[in-house]
This record gives sequence, C-alpha cells and structure tokens, in this order.
Amino acid sequence: MAQYRHLLGASYRQLKLALVTETFPPEINGVAMTFGVIARELGRRGHAITVYRPRRDDLPAGAPSKEYIEVPLPGMPIPGYGLLRLGFPAGGRLKRLWQEDRPDLVHVATEGPLGASAITAARTLGIPVTSSFHTNFHAYTRHYKFGPLRGIVLAWLRRVHNRTRRTFVPTTELCGELAALGFRDLAVLSRGVDTWAFHPARRSLKLRSEWGAGPDDPVVMHVGRMAAEKNYPLLFRAFEAMRAANPRCRFVLAGEGPLKASLTRAYPWCIFEGVFSREEIGRHYASADIYIHASLTETFGNVLTEALASGLAVAGFDYAAARQFVRHGENGLSVPCDQPDALVDAAVLLATDELLRAQLRTVARAAVEPQSWENVIGRFESDLAAIAGAEPETLVSAIA
Repeated sequence: MAQYRHLLGASYRQLKLALVTETFPPEINGVAMTFGVIARELGRRGHAITVYRPRRDDLPAGAPSKEYIEVPLPGMPIPGYGLLRLGFPAGGRLKRLWQEDRPDLVHVATEGPLGASAITAARTLGIPVTSSFHTNFHAYTRHYKFGPLRGIVLAWLRRVHNRTRRTFVPTTELCGELAALGFRDLAVLSRGVDTWAFHPARRSLKLRSEWGAGPDDPVVMHVGRMAAEKNYPLLFRAFEAMRAANPRCRFVLAGEGPLKASLTRAYPWCIFEGVFSREEIGRHYASADIYIHASLTETFGNVLTEALASGLAVAGFDYAAARQFVRHGENGLSVPCDQPDALVDAAVLLATDELLRAQLRTVARAAVEPQSWENVIGRFESDLAAIAGAEPETLVSAIA
C-alpha cells in the first residue's frame, strides 16, 4: 500500500492535489516533462492527483494514467508557436469543480491565463495554493523583439507568484535573483534526472553508424526546443569552429520548434532528428560524445543533467544546472556567462583533445547520480504536506 512505501522516516496522509499547468505530456519540453514525472510519482505515493490542462486534440492520445486524472480545459495555440497551448481563464469552472470536490492544495505550474485564474479561484475558496517558476519569460522578451515589455512581463510574473503561499524554483541561485526582483516566499524544487533512461549503457553503435560516425569520430549532440531564446547563433558558431578544428565531428540535433526549418536549410551538414520517447532520446544522448549548452535563459536546464547522466563531455555557461553540477576541468567545462568566445573555445577543446574528452566522459555521470527523482519529489511532497496542513505520520501510527 502506498502509505507504507517508506519503512523509515515519515509518511504523509493522502492528499487531494490539483495541478494546473498549460503544458503537460505528450508535449515535449522541460516543464511538461517535469510535471509529468511529478504527477506520476505523487500518484504512486498514494496522493489523489488531478491535472487541469488545455485540451490537445491535435496530439496522439496516450493511455489513461493510473496515477492521475486529467481534466482538459479550453485553450488556443500560442501565436507563432503552435507546439504549445495557452489556456483560457477558467476561474468560474474551477470554482464549481473545487466546490464539489475540494482539493487540499492547488499547485499552479505556469503563469498564463489558466494558471492565474486558478490562483484566484483557489484563494476565493480558501484553498492553499502554491506555484512554480520554470521559465524566464521576462528574459525571452528580447529574443522575440518585445524588449520594451520586459517590465510589464516581470510585473505580471511577480504578481501571479506573490499571490501564492510558496513559489518553487529550480535552484538556490534563482531564489536569490527572484528575491532581488521582489518575489516572496521562495523555496527550491530542484529537478531530478532519470538515471535509468539516461545511462552510458544505452550507447548504440548502430545509431552512430546511421549518423556516419566511426568508433573514434566525436559526435556532438544537442537536444531541445528550437526557438530564439535558446541562443542558436552561438551554438552553431561553436559547431562551425569544432568542425573546422576536427572535420571528423558529427553534429546531431533532436527536437522541434519554430526555427527548425530555417536551421535545417542553413546547416545541411548537421543531422536534424525529430522528437523521441524518453527511452529513445536516452539512446541518442548515450550514442554521442559531447554536449554543448549555449542557452542563457534556462531556469535549470534538464538537458545538461541528462547529458551528464549519459556520460557525455559537456560545456556550458556557469549558471543554473551547470553551476550546481559541473566542476570545471573535472567533470565538464563551464565558462562565465558574459564570455561567449570562451564557450566556443571550450567546444573546440572538447572536439580536439581526445584524452580530455575521455576523462570528462568517465566521471560525468557521478555528478548527477544522487539527483534522483525519488529524492527530489520526496522533498516536494514534504513541503506540500506542510502547506496543506498535513502532519507527518509515522508508519507505526498509520498501520495502527
């Protein structure tokens, strides 16, 4: 039985949790993946999870989950970014649903109209409500030519989150940054890594052969949403420098996004793959050798921990996941955020120094092995239980 899962320590009475999010599997991005895992694992721990999210009739429907219930709500494609949905405000409907079947706590994962209306509905009904900060939307404004709106976007984000009892962010570093911007009641909800799905043992010589890579040819992998905020100009500048320094390099990119068509035309010497299941993308990671992470707008950067778990030599900017897990020169390379040329130099070094590449790959996985989802979600469960007013029970008292 779920409440007996911990033979040591505390367990919590079953909570009825409402999770409101504008992105969720089968959508493929960091937030969707994170909350797909959280909903599944909290359900497996015995909590009653209901996920409220925009309807996605355009995507293949998966099998109903045993761990949570989904309630689809109206939404629309984000203009210029049809892969994602914007949920319409649904405060009235949510109030009616929650009056009939009151949750112990509402957790809002995204700050769009749906998430904001859910916060209002929960507060009106006196239901504890928490939130997550996953995306630096205020930083995105300059990538989409909306720089003058940065202050408005930041004010919206601050207002949304400050109306909740706790805002969970991925790193202590981001906690400090948001506190300086006026966000209150911050706590850390880190990101786990699936060390079974991402493992060096998944390496496939057959897949490498399909990429045209021999046993000793360095394969450079990139996984992610192909969008303006991901700093693709710098990534491809690094790729071009690596290719010039070592023509044996192969470059593989997995993902979709609004920039994919133009990038495919501009860089025909790269291999552009689509999107994959967790198992398949794990095989892609493990079949590569190098991961270059050029983005400067991440709140965490799941791809970096997945690359480390897969045994890749990584290079990235010194912030978010890289700051937490990469020890420069020991298990990866990290460079200051204001030095893009240094990232290019680090990429070239990985492409040309076979000994360094092998050394980094050997120790990469050890950095993230303790970062299991079980540990991360256990801490999150404890925080939610405290906020919902659920006192921990010992296993003995639960059995009695």
